[in-house]
Amino acid sequence: METLQYNTDRERLIIPEYGRHIHLMIQQVVDEKDREKRNKQAQAIIGVMGNLNPHLRDVPDFQHKLWDQLHIMANFALDVDSPYEVPQKEILDARPERLEYPNTHLKYRFYGINILRMIEVAKSWEAGDLKDALVFTIANHMKKCFLNWNKDTVEDSVIFAHLDELSDGALKVAEELLPLTDAQELLKLKTKNGNGPKSNTKQRNRKRKRY
Repeated sequence: METLQYNTDRERLIIPEYGRHIHLMIQQVVDEKDREKRNKQAQAIIGVMGNLNPHLRDVPDFQHKLWDQLHIMANFALDVDSPYEVPQKEILDARPERLEYPNTHLKYRFYGINILRMIEVAKSWEAGDLKDALVFTIANHMKKCFLNWNKDTVEDSVIFAHLDELSDGALKVAEELLPLTDAQELLKLKTKNGNGPKSNTKQRNRKRKRY
């Protein structure tokens, strides 16, 4: 009788989702000397792997994914007639490049980096109605961001001063577009979009008749 085996004493599974039996079957195919038998056994294993993932049958390149996983679980030692190009171990094992995080020191952090980018874009535009509309939109968005930080209120003059400072004096809201959207209206929009105070949904649900 075979002694009891613990998974901690066995070889580590490459793709644990398929279980140990699939890995053992793949190893048997790798050890098979006859190429024709290897091809038949590999096709049979692909069928079993597909049956284990019926919810993925409608996914594009489903078969391609199965064959890639087959080669990965065989540790790229499987020599069969694959209908797809065999994935390269070096590419899969390669470490991704280190992400470069933005190192920006914002004076007014509540506006965010996107406002600065919008301001730079607006500075590059030629004077005209489109630029005026963009500057007005930027100022309005700055006011909304300010209200996210300070729930009270904010004067338009504060937004104009910040816009002038952040744009190095290059941008100014056109007089004919003033005033900016009222603070109370912006707060109402926040509440309507689910960013404001929490509604009494639970209390309303308690009063509903249950069937």
